[in-house]
Amino acid sequence: MNPFDLHTHHQRCGHARGNIRDYIEAANRNGLGMIGISDHSPYFTSEEDQRYPLIAMSKSQFPEYVSEVLQLKEEYKGKIEVLLGVESDFFPEHVENYRSYYERYPFDYIIGSVHHVDGISIFKKDRWDGLSNKEKLQTKETYYKLIEQSAKSGMFQILGHIDAMKGFYPSFSSIQTEAIEHTLKVIAGYDIAIEVNTSGKTKYSGGWYPADDILEMALHYGVKVTFGSDAHNPDRVADDFELVRLRLKEIGYKEWAFFREKAMFLIPL
Repeated sequence: MNPFDLHTHHQRCGHARGNIRDYIEAANRNGLGMIGISDHSPYFTSEEDQRYPLIAMSKSQFPEYVSEVLQLKEEYKGKIEVLLGVESDFFPEHVENYRSYYERYPFDYIIGSVHHVDGISIFKKDRWDGLSNKEKLQTKETYYKLIEQSAKSGMFQILGHIDAMKGFYPSFSSIQTEAIEHTLKVIAGYDIAIEVNTSGKTKYSGGWYPADDILEMALHYGVKVTFGSDAHNPDRVADDFELVRLRLKEIGYKEWAFFREKAMFLIPL
């Protein structure tokens, strides 16, 4: 099978290098059969057009983002399949607002990612400072409760980097809780996939999201998986794809998923 990558960004988000064409060209050079473009969603509920210029595109850029991907999808037809995606923040209190934006456009898939817990970025390096063990446990359980709610929202086809909170706090993985198992059971009940995201190697934690023990548990409960590099630089497109494929086979997976027009397709590993 041809490799694929469903999680890529570009310069509109303010913290990635290169334009959309750069990522498609990188995918082509790497022999991919399909490339998904999935830049960060705007903060749709903000009164400002671009609330955080170094985090996400402006609201006014969103229609042009979609138009550009659709135009490139046509241009590259026959060379590589370009899929229209977006990585959406998940804020439970704003689900319907975000949904109303997404329903206007022909997305192939939407990645739902929890980037904030208790109003603080999961990647804020000092957010764990001074917390008691009980507070750390509570934070982790809140994180997985939000992921669970994102699965139930019906808005997403893929759930992004489901243990990324370990990125700048590797000890996150050793906080013992049954919340992960419970969340995976919930995810299994929906027609969605979790991604194996190879951007963890760019953070303190190293490795991928999620860790092997979570992938093993996900397989046990019948959760589908897909692949995303989470590239913020064209050089990282499809990064570690083949290593992930082999590792998933070792764990016991037989297939993984991609999405067209929000429909799941399973292909052999």
